[in-house]
Amino acid sequence: MPRRSWVLWAAAVLISAAPTLYFWIASLLTGGETVESFFSTVSFGFSCPGWEIYERVYIPAYPVIDFLLLAANGAPLVVLGFAGWWLGVRRGRARLGRIIGRCVAVVLLVLALPEFLLPTLDAALGPGCAQMWGPPEVFSSQVGWGLYDALPPLLVLLAVRVPRRVFVRRGPIARTAAAALAVAAVVLFPAASAASGRVSTDSELDCAGFGDGTVKGLTTGERHFLCAVRGYGLPSDPSYDSGVEGWDEASDAAVLAQGRHLCALAERHGGDIGARVVQEAPEASLAMKLAVLCPAVANRQQAEEERRQAESDAYVAEKEKVCAALPRHRPEIRPVRQRRATMWTEFWTIDGWEDGYEGNPPDLVRDLVGSGRGTLAIWAADEAGHACVTVESYTRRPPVETRGWEEVVEVGYESPAGALELVDGDGRRLTGLTTRGPGSYRVRVHLRGRELVYQVPDPPDGAVRILIEVFPGRAKKTVVYK
Repeated sequence: MPRRSWVLWAAAVLISAAPTLYFWIASLLTGGETVESFFSTVSFGFSCPGWEIYERVYIPAYPVIDFLLLAANGAPLVVLGFAGWWLGVRRGRARLGRIIGRCVAVVLLVLALPEFLLPTLDAALGPGCAQMWGPPEVFSSQVGWGLYDALPPLLVLLAVRVPRRVFVRRGPIARTAAAALAVAAVVLFPAASAASGRVSTDSELDCAGFGDGTVKGLTTGERHFLCAVRGYGLPSDPSYDSGVEGWDEASDAAVLAQGRHLCALAERHGGDIGARVVQEAPEASLAMKLAVLCPAVANRQQAEEERRQAESDAYVAEKEKVCAALPRHRPEIRPVRQRRATMWTEFWTIDGWEDGYEGNPPDLVRDLVGSGRGTLAIWAADEAGHACVTVESYTRRPPVETRGWEEVVEVGYESPAGALELVDGDGRRLTGLTTRGPGSYRVRVHLRGRELVYQVPDPPDGAVRILIEVFPGRAKKTVVYK
């Protein structure tokens, strides 16, 4: 077994696995970010044989490309081929080993050669076909990666080749392959400088929805997709204000072509843009904007949103059921109103306010309750969570209760309109807290469960219970009962 063959086999394995290892390490270091690139599909009134061959033969072969042996640019297949070659040589059947190695090389070449030969063919036919494969810089990257992917099978062929001492004239196949590589190198330069197609502006696409767009022949989904990719913004979805980096100068035809190609990949996986074949596609950077163009993706995302909403509703219903099952507070005097609710927060407190006084929460006293003119804030969770809340409104001061409560604090509150209401993070409201219209009130807050919440990462449902008593009173002083 010549040492030269061992080195070539090792080089083939390393070159095959290197990109996958690089992107895996990069994703670990960057928290999952990946390199995004560009690709295309569909034609626009002209024939591009390179892309047509690619679309009809190569794209349908994606399920085969996803096969485990072809992962990591075929590194597992190279390792398997090396094992077959080594066993053949070891057992005196070197010819069989060479056949195994050449079969591996042929499989990898069939996958790698179209990646640079077909774009090169289209580039030689003119700028229109070259643009189907992406902007100049991405076209060059596509061809470069195709050439890179062709290196491992070439090394495998060299590894299994029997050394010869005399010069042998290469056959027509070898000469043709060399000529094709030379042509590929020559046409890369004009392809890189090819003129770009039409790039429509915000107003031409009517991204604002005023009905004054001038671009013809595009569906609403296609216009919205171009708006989204370029970050022009859509009135129906503010998230589209940020476009996809690197696509500003890509033509309308190219952007739509690449979007349709990605849509075709997603459709094969039920509209899932998280599918491996979609995430590893060169044009994966378009995935987050794809729903407006691709019904399968939109339907998948709608179904996923409905599923998450159903889970959220079930979660909230479970917490509300626990709060509703707790014993009602039995006041010593009869309140005008008693209301109970499960209230949620993502920022520690539930807030109360009257019209015109929103958005200015007061400082808390004893980290429990704070008040100002027309505004109120009550601690309810350790940053995010829920509390079982009971609110009682009185026309006169109720007796003080401290038994069974961990904290009891009373503050003054000045009502400018007599319409104080509590609002939680989900928009749920408890209204009618003040009983005598505008004027001075006292707000007494009782709390139970704060210590448990701080001590346990996942406290039981209903751990935090709050009783809020609101009644008329002119006193301004804060009173801490417990």
